[in-house]
Amino acid sequence: MHQLTIAGKAYRSRLLVGTGKYKDFAETRAAIDASGAEIVTVAIRRTNIGQDASQPNLLDAVPPSRFTILPNTAGCYTADDAVRTLRLARELLDGHPLCKLEVLGDPKSLFPNMPETLKAAETLVREGFEIMVYCSDDPIQAKMLEEIGCVAVMPLASLIGSGMGILNPWNLRLIIDSAKVPIIVDAGVGTASDATIAMELGCDGVLMNTAIAHAKDPVLMAGAMKKGIEAGREAFLAGRMARKLYSADPSSPTNGLIGS
Repeated sequence: MHQLTIAGKAYRSRLLVGTGKYKDFAETRAAIDASGAEIVTVAIRRTNIGQDASQPNLLDAVPPSRFTILPNTAGCYTADDAVRTLRLARELLDGHPLCKLEVLGDPKSLFPNMPETLKAAETLVREGFEIMVYCSDDPIQAKMLEEIGCVAVMPLASLIGSGMGILNPWNLRLIIDSAKVPIIVDAGVGTASDATIAMELGCDGVLMNTAIAHAKDPVLMAGAMKKGIEAGREAFLAGRMARKLYSADPSSPTNGLIGS
């Protein structure tokens, strides 16, 4: 199967994972290993990756030599704030340009503020960042982000941390069908079947955090998500049978039955 390619780099895994909400860095690493993920996203405003030398550093548990670190702007509510945060991340990661942009609209729903997201994306692309961008499932705005130069567009399935799964598969299909960059579902996945459905729709990957970290057994759930992603991708490539309402079609042929 073709690998996932983002900003010119190929990845075997189509599952991207977050690093927040675990009980400690050891559990974080164990879950990441079980997931098979190669891209790991880190909230710069909430996680120490070198900003505070006196505190444990996530990069000791999740080293950039082993994983592609994807700094994100979780907790930012304006374009200016997001841009400043990613400039800091680039310094901390020795010029690493790949990042995840999210500009939130309010602290309750965590729905994206799309005008501010578009504004931040324009600035960051001009400054040489490779932007993977969290956005609403609006096909028009998703296309605008692609045209600005984002390397991946990441529409939500449902609200961040909700576990509600994919609420509007039709919008996702519209986004997928017109995209020339990877489309990665970001936010709302609750269990392995949600991830499978996203992949069966034709998404290029899925990013998740809470669904794994808040499971009763995060490491076991991480393995389940890995399998769900792989099954969904294979089913998409295989091409499902057509739905035929009220049209029975026996699994075995009826012609040439013994004794007929």
